[in-house]
Amino acid sequence: MWRLFAIVFAFAPCIASAAPPMTYLVSHGPAANPITALGWGLLGLSIFVAAFISLSVLIGIWWKRGRGDYDEVGWPVLSRGRNGMPWLTIGVPVSIVLLLLSAIWTFFVLGATAAPSKSPQITLLITGHQWWWEVRYEREGAPQLTFDTANEIHIPVGVPVRLRLMSADVIHSFWIPQLAGKTDTIPGQVNLAWLQADKPGVYRGQCTEFCGLQHAHMAMYVIAQKPHAFNAWWTAQLRDASGPTASLALQGQSVFQARCAICHSVRGLAGSQGVLGPDLTHLMSRRTIAAGTLANNTGNLAAWISNSQSLKPGNDMPNEDLNGPQLQALLAYLQTLR
Repeated sequence: MWRLFAIVFAFAPCIASAAPPMTYLVSHGPAANPITALGWGLLGLSIFVAAFISLSVLIGIWWKRGRGDYDEVGWPVLSRGRNGMPWLTIGVPVSIVLLLLSAIWTFFVLGATAAPSKSPQITLLITGHQWWWEVRYEREGAPQLTFDTANEIHIPVGVPVRLRLMSADVIHSFWIPQLAGKTDTIPGQVNLAWLQADKPGVYRGQCTEFCGLQHAHMAMYVIAQKPHAFNAWWTAQLRDASGPTASLALQGQSVFQARCAICHSVRGLAGSQGVLGPDLTHLMSRRTIAAGTLANNTGNLAAWISNSQSLKPGNDMPNEDLNGPQLQALLAYLQTLR
């Protein structure tokens, strides 16, 4: 059996290197590493059990009975000590031991991932919406360092980050498989979790609790950066949006205030304090829009503003009836939100 485990773990890096972004076969953080090891271990155990049962069935099919295995009228003799009973007396205790070992290992994993080894200095308040993620950064004892963003989490490498998970509507489930296990977000309840990345990279996450029509388009990205890069990002996010200077962007700012500010917020822009949609203060610093549905570029922004319902049906953003000049002006303004 141990040889089987060794084979499974030997091939694990090869399988993981070709795995998709949402794989749970490889991990890069202490909140996920024990879960990954448990997953590979249970996989090896399952393969062993399936192979053993298959072999036993084949032996039973092809095993030829002797003369003493039948009575005088030709019926098979069933008695303790013969015809498979020793297999039962051995197999039942072995099954119990394997199940107990799996349960004990699982409890150890739960204990290892319950809390980080050192107290987190960064707390993220994450709220699930249909169908996007609101993220608020908080640093203990420094309320002036709080800001909001959406659908992307930046974290420093090697530093545990505390997560406070909530929902604004229905039950969602927050999962970054390479960094941490799944945790539900439930209306009226705050669930706690944590994550940590051991190396820089972009780690994809997903809502994994069916939450409506666009459940599949409710992605999340965690971007792990070296501490100096993360601090630079944090400092940039704290700044209010810089006011536009070009005339076209100034026209777009007026369009935004008239048509978009009721739902969206841009810090530093008067009258822009909407909370129904994502904060857009640094919109152009994000990789995607619509919770990972589209790459964040001018063409996709134009399509999203003009007809979001054709791209993500059922979302809360109405199609904006803007004429060509208004749309171009609004895009010019949004391009300044970096």
